[in-house]
Amino acid sequence: MLSQTVVYRLKVPIMNSSSFLRSAIIFMVIAFSADIRHLHGDDLKLEFRSQRRVASSDVWERTTTQQTWAPVETAIIVCDVWDKHHCLNAVRRLEEFAPRMNDVLKQARHSGATVIHSPSDCMPAYAKHPARQRAIRAPQDKSAPIQVAYWCSQIPSEELAEYPIDQSDGGEDDDPAEHATWAAELTALGRNPGMPWKMQSPLIEIDGEQDYISDKGDEVWNIL
Repeated sequence: MLSQTVVYRLKVPIMNSSSFLRSAIIFMVIAFSADIRHLHGDDLKLEFRSQRRVASSDVWERTTTQQTWAPVETAIIVCDVWDKHHCLNAVRRLEEFAPRMNDVLKQARHSGATVIHSPSDCMPAYAKHPARQRAIRAPQDKSAPIQVAYWCSQIPSEELAEYPIDQSDGGEDDDPAEHATWAAELTALGRNPGMPWKMQSPLIEIDGEQDYISDKGDEVWNIL
C-alpha cells in the first residue's frame, strides 16, 4: 500500500506494554477503513468497516461498527504517504484520495486530535522542521517496552491472514510497459526506482505548530 492512516486511542498510561502493542496491531488493521463521518461537538464520530472470508467459500462478509471517540484521547498516524512510489498506479491512487485525507486531518486537528506524520525513511528531509523537533523533544517514557525502538518488518499473525487481494508482489498492479517508463523517469530524477520516496506527499499538510513527524517507534510511544 502507498499509505496508511492509523488511528489510536490515547490512554497509554493505563495500559501495560503488551495490551498497548495488541491494540496497536488491531488498530493498524481496522483503521484502513476508519472514516471520520462528521464532528459533533467535542466528539469524533467514527465508522469502522472490516471484512472476512466466509469459511470454504469465495464470499466476503463485511461488518460495520460505530464508535464515538474523544479527540483529546485520539491520535492519527499517517504512515508512508510518500511523494513518490515505485508503483505508478499507487501514485495515481494517492493523488485521488490525498485531498480527502487532508480534509479529515484538518477536521481532526481542529477538534483537538493529535496528528503524527510517519513517512518511513524520510526523516532527513525534516531535520529542522518544527514538527520533527517536537517529536524528538517529547519526554521519554521509561515504561516503554524495549521492542518499540526497533523496526518491525513483519507481524507473524498478519502473515498468516488471508487478504481479499493478491499482495504477493508487494501490491504492484502497473501495466508492465507503463511501469518500465515510470522507473526510467524516477531514475532520471535521481531516485532509486525501488525506493524513490524522499519525503511525505505535499498534498498532505503538516501543521508546524501542532503536528509531529516521526517514523521511530520509541518517539511515537513518547508522543502518545
